[in-house]
Amino acid sequence: MKVLVTGSAGFIGFHTVNKLLEEGFEVIGLDNINDYYSPQLKYARLKEAGINQDDIKWYQLSESTHNSNYKFVRMNLEDKQQLFSLFQAQNFDYVINLAAQAGVRYSIENPDVYVQSNIIGFHYILEACRYFPPKHLVHASSSSVYGTNAKIPFSEEDKVDSPVSLYAATKKSNELLAHSYSYLYGIPITCLRFFTVYGPWGRPDMAPMLFAKAICDSKPIKVFNNGDMQRDFTFVGDIVDGVVRTTLTEFTTELKYRILNIGNGKPVNLLEFISELEKGIGKPALKNYMPMQPGDVPRTWADQEELQKITGYKPESSLQTGLKVFSEWYKEYSGII
Repeated sequence: MKVLVTGSAGFIGFHTVNKLLEEGFEVIGLDNINDYYSPQLKYARLKEAGINQDDIKWYQLSESTHNSNYKFVRMNLEDKQQLFSLFQAQNFDYVINLAAQAGVRYSIENPDVYVQSNIIGFHYILEACRYFPPKHLVHASSSSVYGTNAKIPFSEEDKVDSPVSLYAATKKSNELLAHSYSYLYGIPITCLRFFTVYGPWGRPDMAPMLFAKAICDSKPIKVFNNGDMQRDFTFVGDIVDGVVRTTLTEFTTELKYRILNIGNGKPVNLLEFISELEKGIGKPALKNYMPMQPGDVPRTWADQEELQKITGYKPESSLQTGLKVFSEWYKEYSGII
């Protein structure tokens, strides 16, 4: 079975590729290795998977030195002709689309790149799946689509037509496009609404990495909304287990489309998260309390009953265990970030 994983040099993409390879799949990874954050971290993830930086060429497959079942190609999703050629040549059984321009706050400053990558790029993924259909397309949506939803926990049935960031608006647009393509062309599509993911090899613009760096450097961390925030923090190992389970789960309904939350199902207060991270790093944090930022929300909490019912997904990692693993990784690898 052959799987395309887009965004494979990214945080969740890197771990998803590793999980698929462990389970014996043939994997093609795709990423444009942009400079939204340090490309060196992305190259380091690829190197960990056996893809050497010097071997990477635009639009050409590079083979892993660690696993012959893994190949990587550097490409933009917006490169329609190249994307179609890849789909035609590889005949993918499954497509896991994790590539996107990420970041809620960055979307306020740089809206153009979000429209190009998250909407136009995703449209071309849908078109490629239309003409070269896989058994299942799994797409990374986001809990940010829930906006300032006051009802908790967040359910897939909740109204989500009032996004408070452009990033969230692009993710909601993706879900609508996916529904149309599934309905019109019979493409089996699942949109997974990811909640806050943390773990080794994480994104340096996300709170866990920012906090860890500040604590290690004895610099203050920014604690927004004066710490009165909750996030459904989920360890990356649990997330990729859910992604793979979802990918391999067939539809039993006539409509081959679904939206599923994927998280831990246990919201954690931000100050509790920081406290556990302090224990893992072995140093206290200097806290700079700040007001809420535009585009942020005070609380996220995943109702994932539907995901559990369909796939058997059940997060196994406690916050303490997950942050211990993350902290140990960070102290060993922080020099490359």
